[in-house]
Amino acid sequence: MDPFAVIGAPRRFDLDLSALEKTHRELARALHPDKFAHASTSERRIALEKAATVNEAWRIVRDPIRRAEALFGIGGIAVGHTREPQASSAFLMDVLEQREALAQARKDRDMVKVRALGEHFEARAKAAEEKLTQGFALAFAGRESAPDRGALETVLPVLGELRFYRRFIDEVSAIIEEEEVS
Repeated sequence: MDPFAVIGAPRRFDLDLSALEKTHRELARALHPDKFAHASTSERRIALEKAATVNEAWRIVRDPIRRAEALFGIGGIAVGHTREPQASSAFLMDVLEQREALAQARKDRDMVKVRALGEHFEARAKAAEEKLTQGFALAFAGRESAPDRGALETVLPVLGELRFYRRFIDEVSAIIEEEEVS
């Protein structure tokens, strides 16, 4: 499935998600099962399948990591933890040190430090998303159906970095929620 085609979006990383959300709502409304209550069983099944496809396409397009994975897939590059280039040892060491700092801040219940680390990684994630935007723009420029594979391969490591950043940010969010509950 090409989620961009399903939603009617261009094949690019930087998308106007608020406009696409409106398109998604319109598609979901048009395919809502209530509209097919009096249709035949096969028509209801087809409408339900289309609605599920539209919803899955929207989930992919709105998530930066899944959107990048879809664009790499369109370019013929398989992605996933075992298929992507290994992050540099310097990058991994930096992330490890930041995780240790987060663990210590959590232990100390230093929410100022936890939030600061989260903000730092939000900035890094935003920078990675900007690199993906530029890389995909270059790869897909004028060739939506057959992007430049070389350009895609140069930006592939950034996807791995973004995965690390998002996991770190999720961990920060969990710590903050845990602290707010207690």
